[in-house]
This record gives sequence, C-alpha cells and structure tokens, in this order.
Amino acid sequence: MTLFATTGTHHIRLTVTDIDRSREFYQRVLGFEVAAESPGSPADPDVRADPYQLFGGCVFQANGMLLGLRPVADPADRFDADRVGLDHLSFSVASKADLFQAAERCAEAGIEHGEVIDMEQFGIAILSFTDPDGIHLELTAPL
Repeated sequence: MTLFATTGTHHIRLTVTDIDRSREFYQRVLGFEVAAESPGSPADPDVRADPYQLFGGCVFQANGMLLGLRPVADPADRFDADRVGLDHLSFSVASKADLFQAAERCAEAGIEHGEVIDMEQFGIAILSFTDPDGIHLELTAPL
C-alpha cells in the first residue's frame, strides 16, 4: 500500500533571478498566461519572504497546471542540473513536426537549443533548450 494517493501534478515553482526577464520569456516562448501576480515588489524583503504575495513573483496557467516563478535567487546564480533538485522540466507538444518548428523559432529568437532527438525506447522525441537562468526545459512529442 502506498503512503499517498496522488491524482496528478498541481503546480511547479521555479526560483529565478529576474522576474521581469523570466515572465517575458515564459510568456513569449511558451505562450503561458499570467494567472496571478504578486501585489508587491520583489525588491522588498518582506514580499520576498511572503508566500501570500507569491514571493514577489507570478504564477502562470500552463496547460492545466500552474507554473510559478519565485524571484529570490542571487542575480549571479545559475541553474545546475547536477545539484540535488530539478533536472529539467518538459512540456508536451502535439507532434514531432512541432519540435522542428520550435527549433527553427528558437534559432530565430536567439534561444540556445539542442537537436530534435528520437528516444524510441520511450516512444517520444525531444527538443531541449534553456530559460534565461539556464533552467533546462524540454518539449516532448510522441513518435
């Protein structure tokens, strides 16, 4: 018997260095719409410590899930997939053709990205790229 019976993923919150830059990236690149935004400034230490003010960040509606951005990291810090915690975050797209189109759009927008890779053992193809803080993101399509 399991200890918990979960029914899905509710939300994910990412720690970022610059809320304006990150908000713009997730809106422009992934098309996410802001569902809630902090009423206070992330420069205010009281706001940065207050979950009811979203730590000075924002929350996106992300295809049936919530994705939060929490701007409390040191501006010089960068993501490291080799530390304990998040390795990457993957979003689904409808087809492998969408991955090739996304790669072209990343190139046009100056967003560093990998190649479209088939992972036949999982029945998917992926395209990897990074957000402004170096957080590894991925698009996944069925083969």
